[in-house]
Amino acid sequence: MVDEIPGFWAVVPAGGAGTRLWPLSRSRAPKFLHDLTGSGRSLLEQTQDRLAPLVGDRLLVVTGEAHRTAVRAQLATLPDDAVVAEPSARDSMAAIGLAAALLGRRGAEVMGSFAADHVITDPDGFAAAVAAAVDAARDGWLVTIGIEPTFASSAFGYIRQGDDLPGHPAARKVAEFVEKPSVPVAEEYLATGRYRWNAGMFVVRPTVLLDLLAEQDPGFAATLRTIAAEPDRLPELWETLPRIAIDHAVAEPAAAAGRVVTIPGGFGWDDIGDFDSLAGLLGDDDACTVLGDPALTRLIGASGIVIPGSGRVVAVIGLDDVVVVDTPDALLVTTRARAQEVKNVVSALRDQGRTDLV
Repeated sequence: MVDEIPGFWAVVPAGGAGTRLWPLSRSRAPKFLHDLTGSGRSLLEQTQDRLAPLVGDRLLVVTGEAHRTAVRAQLATLPDDAVVAEPSARDSMAAIGLAAALLGRRGAEVMGSFAADHVITDPDGFAAAVAAAVDAARDGWLVTIGIEPTFASSAFGYIRQGDDLPGHPAARKVAEFVEKPSVPVAEEYLATGRYRWNAGMFVVRPTVLLDLLAEQDPGFAATLRTIAAEPDRLPELWETLPRIAIDHAVAEPAAAAGRVVTIPGGFGWDDIGDFDSLAGLLGDDDACTVLGDPALTRLIGASGIVIPGSGRVVAVIGLDDVVVVDTPDALLVTTRARAQEVKNVVSALRDQGRTDLV
C-alpha cells in the first residue's frame, strides 16, 4: 500500500463526448458520468476512489460548463473550489495548463493528470507507479506513466523507452512519442520490449509544466498564468487559447530535448474507447454480457454486449459478437468488429442538425 503523498495534487480532465459509445454516451452526458463496469460507481467516481488514498481531497477536476453540475453532484464531498469549468473545449493543454497555473498558486509541489474515463483493475499497482512518478517529478522531470501493452493495438499512441534514469530505478528516459501505428508496426514495437502505450498520464511540478509550455508558446503560458491570478477574466481570455493536446504542445518537444521520463504501468488499464473494448473488459468472448437490468433481455445462442436502457425487452437470438444499445430515443445495433464506426453515426447526425441525439 502507498500512503498519502505530501504536496501532491491530482488533476482530472473530464471532457469529451465519447462518440464511439453513442447512444449511451452523449455530449450532455459523456462516458465519464456513466457506470460502465457494473460497479455502481461512474468512471469519474472510480477515478476519485483510486486517487483519494494518494491525495486526500487535493483533487482538481477540469470539466465543461455543461457538466459542472453533474460533476459536482457525483463528487459532492470535495471542496467547492475542486471543480473548474471551461467555457468551451480547448483540448488537453489548456485544461491541464490551467490546472497547473491554479495549483502553482495553491502551493502544490507536484501534480498528476489522470483522465476521468479510464478503468484500472489494480489500484495498488497504479498507486505504486504514481508514487515512483512523483519521486522523479520532484527532480524536475516531466513524467509519463507508460502502460505495458497487452496486444498490438493500433488505437493508442506509443512511448519509446530509452536509457535508465540514474537515481530512479523504475524510470526510463523517453526517446520519443509515436503516433498511432498500424497493427503490423505495433507488432514490431512489442517485439522489441521497448515500447509502452501512451495513456496520457503526466506527473510534473506545475512550474515545470508551464515553463516547458512557455518555451514553445510564451503567450499561451502567460495567458494561463493571468487567468489563474485573475479568475474573473476566464470567459474573456479562454477563447484566445490555442486548441492543442498536451502531447503536441509540451510532451513531444520536451522528449526531443531529453526532458521526459516514463514509469512502467502494469496495473490493468483500459480507456474503453468503444463497445468492443467494453465488451472485452466486462465479459467472456463466448457469452453475451448485459450491462443493466438482465430482466430486460432475452438471449439465446448470442455473444457480445447488450445494454437495455429504454424499459423495453431486448431479445437477441443466434448472433455472435453483437452490440445492442437501447435508449429511449435511439437504438444502436452493430458488431464488435465495427464498433469504431459508431462515431460516423454521430458525425452524420450532427451534419443533419440532430443535436438532440448527440
